Amino acid sequence: MTLDKLPIGETAVILAVGGEGDLRCHLLDMGLIPRTEVTVRKVAPLGDPLELYLRGYTMTLRKEDAARIEVRPVEEK
Repeated sequence: MTLDKLPIGETAVILAVGGEGDLRCHLLDMGLIPRTEVTVRKVAPLGDPLELYLRGYTMTLRKEDAARIEVRPVEEK
């Protein structure tokens, strides 16, 4: 599953970050690295961008970029 498909309010663990060159480096620099938990908090009215919560802060990410991030949903305990 990719991050752009994760429902609002759900948490997932990042498995892999795709993209090439500068884009991939930028995503990794923002903290979107494998084994990090990320939660989709909101989605803009037209579906782009997504508001994410990870590592204690909130960030926004374009849907196109979120589609390059493979995630695994976290099962509730």
